[in-house]
Amino acid sequence: MEVRLIDGENNSIISRRDAEAMARERGLDLVVMSFDSAPLVVRLVDYGKLKFETEKKAREAKKKQHIVEIKEIKMSVRIDDHDYETKLNHAQKFLDAGNKVKCSIRLKGRETQHSSLAFDLARKFVVDLQEVGALEGDIRMEGRTITLHIGPSKKK
Repeated sequence: MEVRLIDGENNSIISRRDAEAMARERGLDLVVMSFDSAPLVVRLVDYGKLKFETEKKAREAKKKQHIVEIKEIKMSVRIDDHDYETKLNHAQKFLDAGNKVKCSIRLKGRETQHSSLAFDLARKFVVDLQEVGALEGDIRMEGRTITLHIGPSKKK
């Protein structure tokens, strides 16, 4: 069986036994680089070093990635102005950090009959956050809770 040997010096098609002998002679490993080519493509490398380099690249890529979390903010329809501003500031911090915000407005007792007030509060929340985030999906009522999801806006 013949293989295409990729070496630092030359590329050649030789028998598999010769390639294995060359690898033993140089103290390197014979690694298959491509299975789907007509003659298998193999390379003479130090496998331990190759494995270390690929793991190092994977660690670097993992360091650079940002995991988006969903932060939840809960409010009531009868929220006071100062409390609303505090919740709004928290949401802005979450969005600036690149996280998504889930806003839940819980309706208690007879407040369900006045759900339009909760929808108005939700729309106000979205409008106040439009500089740092955008509404994802729509404002939904699930049981006695009105929920909305806001994602961070694209940075320039």
